[in-house]
Amino acid sequence: MTRLLYTTDQTGCFDAAGEVIPCENTLQDGAFKTGLRWPNPRFRIEEEIVPDRLTGLAWTRNAAPAEFPLSWEEALDYIRQMNTERAFGFGDWRLPDRRELFSLVSHSQINPSLPADHPFIEVFSGYYWTATTCARLPRQAWYVHMGGARLFKGMKHGSYMVWPVRNYKDDPILPGTGQTTCYAPSGDPIPCGGVPDGRKSKTESPWPEPRFSEESEVVTDYLTGLMWTRNADLTQAPVNWKTALEATASMNRQSAFGFSDWRLPSIRELESLTDMGTHSPAVASAFRFENIREFYWSSTTSVYDPPYAWTLYTVDGNIGVGFKRKADFHVWPVRETAFGGGISADETA
Repeated sequence: MTRLLYTTDQTGCFDAAGEVIPCENTLQDGAFKTGLRWPNPRFRIEEEIVPDRLTGLAWTRNAAPAEFPLSWEEALDYIRQMNTERAFGFGDWRLPDRRELFSLVSHSQINPSLPADHPFIEVFSGYYWTATTCARLPRQAWYVHMGGARLFKGMKHGSYMVWPVRNYKDDPILPGTGQTTCYAPSGDPIPCGGVPDGRKSKTESPWPEPRFSEESEVVTDYLTGLMWTRNADLTQAPVNWKTALEATASMNRQSAFGFSDWRLPSIRELESLTDMGTHSPAVASAFRFENIREFYWSSTTSVYDPPYAWTLYTVDGNIGVGFKRKADFHVWPVRETAFGGGISADETA
């Protein structure tokens, strides 16, 4: 199996006050590196296009080719015009879906929140549109903040930046968002012809069928190679970040469910559970789990503001942050399975 989930680039560890600490025995994101490792270098330049060797996608080197913010409808029209003109020699550009745009995000850099060695120019440290509609509020679409890495949604008549993408490899590694319906700016469902999201496509890796298997108190995800607890509320109440980390360490001391390598998931691992085709919760195959809550801690610190850690909001799938010292978020433990071991992106080429 080729694992479709890759690591973050966070290598440091932090305490609840945001101070840097040694990573040993912290069970934080910076202390473990599971999944697909980033190639070095990750990007290369081919004139005005930048292929990403990690994901198999190719981006315009200019991160703001439209120069100014556009509405969502204007953004889609801009992409169509690029294809009509075969911009940079290609006619298959698209507005990235939310998982594609989120794949560019760094969790160790800010302003912009792009990998340290990125070769892009004209990067705006603000919001960029994705082609993905919010399933619960279809007059809104998802956007990513390239200054601080948040993933939120807003009205489609708002004005945000556009960063075109196309496939570089025939078999890109990113799984689909789960969204199979297409929407007009008004939020009404429309046929998917010519609309760059809502596609079951050649542009994304399909989810396995079945994606999950259940055994006793654990659920294995064959898409990512991760195992989750069936009970999605380990502490049975919201806790602070330090308590969340300690709760997974306690599981390991007890060899919970026969394993001693449980941990708090990274923010990419949490995001991998989202399904943009549904909501409340926006969690893939939510019926396989019990006690899914609205808010979850990750083990990834926000380097934009280190007293905060990255969090998942499951109603729609927002990626935000929580103040580490406040008991506002829940704990959903994860571990690596034998078939999900770390490999490098070069090994998938």
